[in-house]
Amino acid sequence: MFAFDPAPVPTLPVAGSTLQIPVRRVYCIGRNYAAHAVEMGHDPDREPPFFFAKQAQNIHVGERFTYPAHSSNVHHEIELVAVLGRGGRDIPTSEALACVYGYGVGLDMTLRDLQDSAKKMSRPWGVAKAFEHSAPCTPIVPVTQTGHPDAGAIWLKINGEIRQEGDLNQMIWKIPEMIAVLSQYFELAAGDVVMTGTPSGVGPVQRGDVLHGHVAGVGDLHLAVV
Repeated sequence: MFAFDPAPVPTLPVAGSTLQIPVRRVYCIGRNYAAHAVEMGHDPDREPPFFFAKQAQNIHVGERFTYPAHSSNVHHEIELVAVLGRGGRDIPTSEALACVYGYGVGLDMTLRDLQDSAKKMSRPWGVAKAFEHSAPCTPIVPVTQTGHPDAGAIWLKINGEIRQEGDLNQMIWKIPEMIAVLSQYFELAAGDVVMTGTPSGVGPVQRGDVLHGHVAGVGDLHLAVV
């Protein structure tokens, strides 16, 4: 018996279905496109991957993003999202793609002013990355429909103007490698979400902006900043 009612389970819808995916954890890889690493002031060489977390409750499916009151520099980061249908520990790279249930298009919304302050003081990024509704996402398209996208356009437009543009083949660490590395540190499981990094061109959004994100072969995300 619980002392009080448990919180609802965060979910992601399966595209074209009534099925819902229970979201367990959200893992995000940092600086996974070379050009983005450069624009953030880092060497684009293939350094060991690093990850940070968002909360499952940060996943947001909808067409509105509420601009946080405690930031004045909120940035967009368009990403391919992979959702696991099963997991495990120490998963070999050669077997990692078999764990993926499907893919979606997501945004890693970031409070850049808070993140910059945290970096200067060598503090965690939690508040800057894991704020409410910080992970807008489309419904998830099963692998049976998408295959495993490893090349193709990824872009973001704001008010019809291209702001971010790249190709999935520019990812430094590929999806099987991300899953394999994560499984060395965590027990992965069905419902885990992996946000796979963003191409260059990240920048601020403003209230009133209309965002359109696209990943070839996966889908489109539409979002109004309010």
